Amino acid sequence: MSLSSHLEELKRKHETLSDAVEKAQRSPGSDDLEVSRLKKEKLYLKEEITRLTPA
Repeated sequence: MSLSSHLEELKRKHETLSDAVEKAQRSPGSDDLEVSRLKKEKLYLKEEITRLTPA
């Protein structure tokens, strides 16, 4: 897998998680631990994207 395709895949996953976090936060019965887990995973992906993006 090339770096650019790997970065695109990470960006897609980040966007999907972003949507999931938003949906969970709007849901009245959402689990705070699940929202926290999603946010941490999203942050990890963002850091990985930043690390792999050429300067």
